[in-house]
Amino acid sequence: MDTINKHSHGLSINQKWVIASTSSGFALENMDVLFLSFAMSSMIADLHLSGGAAGLISSITNIGMLVGGISFGILGDKIGRVKTFSHTVLIFAVATVCMAFANNIYLIYALRFLAGIGAGGEYGVGISLIAENFPKRQIGKMTSVAAVGGQIGAILAALIAAWIIPNAGWHMLFLFGIIPVVLTIFIRKHLHESKQFLTAKSHEKGSLLVDVAKKMFSTPRLACQTLGLTVMMIVQIAGYFGLMNWLPTIVQKQLNLNVANSSLWMIATIIGMSIGMMTFGSIFDYFGPRRAFSIFLIGSAIMVYTLSLATNMITLLLLGAVVGFFSNGMFGGYGAVISRLYPTEIRSSANNIIVNVGRAIGGFSSVVIGILMDHYNLTVVMGFLSALYIISFIVMMSLPGLKKLSGTKA
Repeated sequence: MDTINKHSHGLSINQKWVIASTSSGFALENMDVLFLSFAMSSMIADLHLSGGAAGLISSITNIGMLVGGISFGILGDKIGRVKTFSHTVLIFAVATVCMAFANNIYLIYALRFLAGIGAGGEYGVGISLIAENFPKRQIGKMTSVAAVGGQIGAILAALIAAWIIPNAGWHMLFLFGIIPVVLTIFIRKHLHESKQFLTAKSHEKGSLLVDVAKKMFSTPRLACQTLGLTVMMIVQIAGYFGLMNWLPTIVQKQLNLNVANSSLWMIATIIGMSIGMMTFGSIFDYFGPRRAFSIFLIGSAIMVYTLSLATNMITLLLLGAVVGFFSNGMFGGYGAVISRLYPTEIRSSANNIIVNVGRAIGGFSSVVIGILMDHYNLTVVMGFLSALYIISFIVMMSLPGLKKLSGTKA
């Protein structure tokens, strides 16, 4: 751990660059993903796309994330976090900029697959950088700080899209993808591999792929732990996609709101998520992951269901913020848990495999919720999401590895 050049806040210069780079990377990744959401209706009209063809764009992006997550997770363990992190940022940046020149659906599919590869690879490598540059007592808080960066990216995407699309069209929106290129220059110049990673590399023997399989699945206990964390991640992504993709539409119908008001609800939800992330990180570090996840999973199950009881704009905004607080507040905690449960030599692989498999499967929640909406009322839809969080809570409590991870209070 680099303990020199510390400032008054107790962080070394390298630690500050690590958290600034990972937060910025997650912000730019989320901004890129949401650019697609905001541009979708314009793309459909401009390129005369069918609903199925347009829907496939997001699915292909998710597949790219899974491929990139596994590939770059292993690469991050092989050649280093810093070099791999800069590669992933550069890939989704280039793919995003090229979208500005895409005028047919097949090129869009190819570019979104490429963007997905870069975005999917970034998470585990970035989380590993944090885990190896901060003491264990700070990992929960620092991974949550990085996750808040993603929410800032969402807000920036909304503001930029509202300004660019009406005035210059959807193509110009994607030119903002050039920003991450600047970030890669700073990453390569200012970040360095941790002593923890370099020590692990010096003791590496045999095939990394074999090592990953062995340390994630070789015993029933390890296999259950990996599968259990994957189930929890599926629920996390399913809840997020369900809330952000469908609820604005649902509440517009339920309360007869216009698009501007539903956007206000989304901003309130994102603010709630950001506050939740910082709160979760502090609870995680002080009381340990089991206590933190218990509070937030049970809170999510209760609050998601109560969202269906909103009767006016004020209650909707308040409930939206509280739902965001619980449902996505724990997002940074998954990386913190995975980083503490799996050894340094496979840390980025474990993070990316678990998170991106969860992302690929959990992303289909939008389809399931759409089907439920066609046949049932809002209460049933919210009941479905609440049940998912209860399942995640039960799985979490059954994982023996979490019992050994205590907070600073213990």
